[in-house]
Amino acid sequence: MANEVRASHILVKTEGEAIDILNQVKSGKDFGELAKKHSTCPSGKKGGDLGYFKKGQMVKEFENAAFSMEKGQVTQQPVKTQFGYHIIKVTDKR
Repeated sequence: MANEVRASHILVKTEGEAIDILNQVKSGKDFGELAKKHSTCPSGKKGGDLGYFKKGQMVKEFENAAFSMEKGQVTQQPVKTQFGYHIIKVTDKR
């Protein structure tokens, strides 16, 4: 089991917006470019990259999704937290 996950995300306010962006990701659009264009999180400027994190560093819903995914995988559905809706891409595990 991985101790740390490296993930990127796109954070938006509405589920509808998140689903629209997720569909663009699934159709092959560049995740990092979409993050720069749409994410309300400061990490959006870096293509959504959050770096490595351990369990307990992120809100529970986000963490549960990120740690359950494989490297290279993108969430199938937006993940809702108190911050809004996240589209998460796991870029590495270690």
